[in-house]
Amino acid sequence: MFEVIIGLEVHVQLNTKSKLWCDCATSFGEEPNTNICPTCIGLPGALPVLNKEAVHKAIQLGTALNAKINKKSIFNRKNYFYPDLPTGYQISQFEVPVVGMGEIVIDFDDGTTKKIGVTRAHLENDAGKNTHATDKSLVDLNRAGTPLLEIVSEPDMRSADEAIRYLKKLHSIVRYIDISNANMQEGSFRCDVNVSIRPKGDTKLYTRCEIKNMNSFKFIEKAIAYEVQRQIEAWEDGVYEQEVVQETRLFDVNSGQTRSMRGKEDAADYRYFPDPDLLPLIITDDMIEKYSQIPELPDAKKKRFVEQYGLKEYDASVICATKEMARYFEDMLSVGISGKMATTWLTVELLGRFSDGMNVTTSPVSAIKLAQLVKTIEDGTISGKAAKEVLDYLMENDEEIEVVIEKLGLKQVSDDGAILAMIDEILANNQSKVDEYKAGKEKMFGFFVGQVMKASKGSANPQVVNKLLKQRLA
Repeated sequence: MFEVIIGLEVHVQLNTKSKLWCDCATSFGEEPNTNICPTCIGLPGALPVLNKEAVHKAIQLGTALNAKINKKSIFNRKNYFYPDLPTGYQISQFEVPVVGMGEIVIDFDDGTTKKIGVTRAHLENDAGKNTHATDKSLVDLNRAGTPLLEIVSEPDMRSADEAIRYLKKLHSIVRYIDISNANMQEGSFRCDVNVSIRPKGDTKLYTRCEIKNMNSFKFIEKAIAYEVQRQIEAWEDGVYEQEVVQETRLFDVNSGQTRSMRGKEDAADYRYFPDPDLLPLIITDDMIEKYSQIPELPDAKKKRFVEQYGLKEYDASVICATKEMARYFEDMLSVGISGKMATTWLTVELLGRFSDGMNVTTSPVSAIKLAQLVKTIEDGTISGKAAKEVLDYLMENDEEIEVVIEKLGLKQVSDDGAILAMIDEILANNQSKVDEYKAGKEKMFGFFVGQVMKASKGSANPQVVNKLLKQRLA
């Protein structure tokens, strides 16, 4: 039996308006090589100037991770050459990062939790982007110099499931505090996955392999599964030391396999040294006090929803997973409906009608409109069953709730006189069943309710029907 050891290095692109060392724009999707200047393409004599907003966002992240904020940190040159890094080095932080030790708490479906240590988070600039065709390679340097926070975890995760939960929680946090759009398709949130194995009970850390530049939760899970199996088979076949070496690997989404990319460099290979053009970064107490004022985090919001609205832990976790979902839920509550009904109609009814790729931000039914629909159930205007028909209609048509109810003929009848007339007719036509009920066969009550609802074509208020039937049969 083997134990899996996983550590993650997550790169988060910060949503500053300009790059880390110059005032070039960071907007995504521009024409290639248009947002560049002498500094971000490494021309001789161009000097870097630190973007203070990136520092502010680092403080926010450190606060969210319950981490130490280092009041003095140093920028280093990390030397390596790639076509998408025109300076020939990356300005990063090595000995002293801006954010020190912290933690992230991951949640499991059974209600238990686990703390995953965060070793550090440091500021650095992103490289450009290479595009490889069959006969040529192209480089776009628009991304070169974009500010990154690299968040390095402790090797505390023991399965792909734990790794994905950690990533989703971190993804949620950076979006809650609004330091990044964390768009994985655009590469704003991507990670390197370090995987190793060891026999159960062993405490030694064996050779790790790094799977580079992953930006999909689904593919990260598949890459870990493949890499774990590859290492286990190498161990069992007696070729572990030959097959599992410290290296960087890539995941092939088509084959579902990892393959070797290059030998993994050690710190000495990068020849780190303090950047001679940048002074140490000094963070004052005033800066920490000002920028540690962050929005309510997902765990705190989840706890509040449970206590304030009586939500179940699982439901609160689903709602608080993204800030957009939590905001949608709170907007629903602003209409004055119950937390329980808001939860059901958001997490079961609305989400259940979403097709692939849809979410609450693209929902054709707004939070206010969905809450107004729920309110018609709570005030007895329509039944829950009728409300589902209305919601189906609203998913395809943008109309007011009242108009849809009238158009579909779903308004609930609560008038005692109208319902009593139906009850009296049904009881008169089913005297034998009335006698059975009065003789003690209480199950017949459900038959009478069903007959009234059928006669009203589902429009009778069930609560009123039950009340009046009991009176008539007493």
